Amino acid sequence: MMEKDSKIYVAGHRGLVGSAIWKNLEGKGYRNLVGATHAELDLLDGAAVKAFFDRERPEYVVLAAAHVGGIMANNRYRADFIYQNLQIQQNVIGESFRHGVKKLLFLGSTCIYPREAPQPMREDCLLTSPLEYTNEPYAIAKIAGLKMCESFNLQYGTNYIAVMPTNLYGPNDNFHLENSHVMPAMIRKIFLGKCLVEGAEDLLRADMNARPVEGVDGKRPLAEMEGVLAKFGVYRDRVVLWGTGSPKREFLWSEEMADASVFVLEHVDFKDTCRAGDKEIRNCHINIGTGEEISIKDLAGLIASAVGYGGEIRFDSSKPDGTPRKLTDPSKLHALGWRHKIGVEEGVGRLFAWYKANL
Repeated sequence: MMEKDSKIYVAGHRGLVGSAIWKNLEGKGYRNLVGATHAELDLLDGAAVKAFFDRERPEYVVLAAAHVGGIMANNRYRADFIYQNLQIQQNVIGESFRHGVKKLLFLGSTCIYPREAPQPMREDCLLTSPLEYTNEPYAIAKIAGLKMCESFNLQYGTNYIAVMPTNLYGPNDNFHLENSHVMPAMIRKIFLGKCLVEGAEDLLRADMNARPVEGVDGKRPLAEMEGVLAKFGVYRDRVVLWGTGSPKREFLWSEEMADASVFVLEHVDFKDTCRAGDKEIRNCHINIGTGEEISIKDLAGLIASAVGYGGEIRFDSSKPDGTPRKLTDPSKLHALGWRHKIGVEEGVGRLFAWYKANL
């Protein structure tokens, strides 16, 4: 049982996932939270991680740090995605074990499931057929992480819980035009398209000052800004998005994911995630999702409506779609006592409002 003064280390506390969990823990009265920025602690450095654990001695650990990105980044930087994530997991889980951490929560991703997994995806479809090629290295790293948690529990009696959130979005999201996930990338593209269509040069400059694109900020000549945006499919008369628009995706508001994660941390133990007496204990991880999906094309329409964009949206079918469907079955989480409340239409409006407020 976690006490309000238990020391809790949140690895990755500045990211989309970690910051939401940190905020949720604070809101529930936990007052002994520990975090370290990348500048303060490089999680790829095993000696530095050991020194951190030696000094801080956390009782609970949330492993929300990861090297993440969208489909383009996953496919282009394959070595980075498998190496860095394996190294982070090895260091943090290893030191958690060596320091007798009472409970660890490992955050994975639903990309661990096969490309052609039956929909909705239950936990037990893991490793039943090939993964999606574009994010295979990242998926393998996350599978290794959940198996590491499972294996430590089985061999040493630890209490490490692995949760697999669906596609997340929310405050502190990454809006990089190349390396971000699908929803924030689409929100920014469509917003920039609106700026160009309406000639809202002040808003355009504010956006690019806040988040320069390939080194081009809002102080550059308008033609230079338009030139770099065109490389990412943003034009005066249209916005071009990757793929056909037909894939379906499930989305979960990051603050709700945080609430589910803290619920698991507070109320769920390893013994609750598997059936005692089974000859083979596996697939003890927990899906965190909504069980609801929307096509990328329909999502683009929702975003355009929220942004107030009246221009044309095209899809470039020469670009990859990724997995056709990726819908989780959250019934295991429901049985444990947690369900989501925020639907994607409300969430898109919330995320765009946050984006505008942070220009």
